[in-house]
Amino acid sequence: MDEKSNKLILVPILAVLFVMIGYQYICPAGSNSCHFNTGEKLRGASLLSTQYRTTEDFYTELEDDSPPKLLSKFNFTERDLQRHVDFNIKGDDVIVFLHIQKTGGTTFGRHLVRNIRLEQPCDCKSGQKKCTCHRPGKDESWLFSRFSTGWSCGLHADWTELTNCVPVIMDKKKAQKNKRNFYYITMLRDPVSRYLSEWKHVQRGATWKTSLHMCDGRSPTQDELPTCYSGDDWLGVTLTEFMDCPSNLANNRQVRMLADLSLVGCYNLLSMNESERNHILLGSAMNNLKNMAFYGLTEFQRKTQYLFERTFSLRFIAAFTQINSTRAANVDLSEAVRRRIEELNYLDVQLYEYAKDLFLQRFQYTRQRQHQEERLKRREERRWLREQREQSRDSLPKRQVGGGGGGDELATTTEDYTSQVARW
Repeated sequence: MDEKSNKLILVPILAVLFVMIGYQYICPAGSNSCHFNTGEKLRGASLLSTQYRTTEDFYTELEDDSPPKLLSKFNFTERDLQRHVDFNIKGDDVIVFLHIQKTGGTTFGRHLVRNIRLEQPCDCKSGQKKCTCHRPGKDESWLFSRFSTGWSCGLHADWTELTNCVPVIMDKKKAQKNKRNFYYITMLRDPVSRYLSEWKHVQRGATWKTSLHMCDGRSPTQDELPTCYSGDDWLGVTLTEFMDCPSNLANNRQVRMLADLSLVGCYNLLSMNESERNHILLGSAMNNLKNMAFYGLTEFQRKTQYLFERTFSLRFIAAFTQINSTRAANVDLSEAVRRRIEELNYLDVQLYEYAKDLFLQRFQYTRQRQHQEERLKRREERRWLREQREQSRDSLPKRQVGGGGGGDELATTTEDYTSQVARW
């Protein structure tokens, strides 16, 4: 084979090597700087099924999931929409999770102890329900929840119980000199879906009869809160039976658990008429929800994740997953039954309408603020680069036109190089 043929073979080989070397230089292993529009799946497995998606991908999904810009039915102020707290995990601040039954609280509670990127992650041991969530370098929890401190204020303690109990519990564990910041958070769910989910849960034998329902220093009497069933549980209860119990706490549960019950005489229904009581309960629940540091909606998992991260400046490791196939979703309801459930939960229906409106307004407001911050950052980066280029040009030696052939010489304040050599 002659020299010319060898060169022809060598050229494409060298070209391939050059491309491979260049790719490794531009896109080193483990880098996220190179994106290819090849989809997210490869050989049937998602490339990012468990790991947190890149910021760009995650925000793109948020935009895809966003409805058109909404006009609020309520007069929310900028203060209502702006949610960011200076959560000091190394100080004395505490996140308090108010866990309302059947709102996806168990899943969200696990995210809090297992899925947040922390300097000192929660210590979750296999086979144990509770995790140890200590502050960095301190033997004290920054999280008050089912999966960290347990049901320290009672099973599924409500707003009335938690706000009276948590400060006492936390300060009892440690002599507290400085005033703590307690940041209350919760999850809400569509009232009909939540109600059906609770019915299915109770039908399988679940009860919350050990709940304390503490209010004004005591639990309700049997007359104030009669039980809906005799025996240990309500196993096998039909939906009709579940709806027919007038003292069923599943009715308007979200309003009751978010309101200040001391405003209406706790569980004493004779303290005022029903219309006045319901008006006060709904107003109190709305106000407490609005003033919480954060709340999420089961139906909007990605937005819930995003708003929590922006509120507390914390990042989750893995992205939240939206699961729409639930036991409640599989219940075949007639229109008449659906209307009756809505009537039984008419306070929750109004609260959820308010909560959903505020939630989506907060999301849009936060996204707009983020876009503004990103535009300002890009503008500052461009200005910095422009200044750097100008400084680089200014630092270059000035040129002056030479004689003769039109060549340029470097204009320097010292003698030229030849003169320096001659001197040496």
